[in-house]
Amino acid sequence: MSKKNCWEYKQCGRQPGGVKAGELGICPAADENAAEGINCGSKGGRSCWALAGTLCGGKVQGTFASKLANCMQCDFYKLVLREEGRAFTQSREIQSRIAEKKKQG
Repeated sequence: MSKKNCWEYKQCGRQPGGVKAGELGICPAADENAAEGINCGSKGGRSCWALAGTLCGGKVQGTFASKLANCMQCDFYKLVLREEGRAFTQSREIQSRIAEKKKQG
């Protein structure tokens, strides 16, 4: 079985072509090219907790700092942590990788 991205697991519909993309916009996790491959995800699909503007509980979340505590309680976060084990990429490393890729252009 392949590892799911957050939009597949949560069925939020905010991925490109998703049922809620027009209404709520495309989720930053589904559109973050610089996060490709992190925790074996597509785009930011397995690093959503480290990205601002993702959807949780029917609400768009704010900054990384304001949402991380809630994200760490999320069933999807716990699933990725369990599936990745020792290879799990922590939030600071995710943000660092994304910033470096964007700086490189």
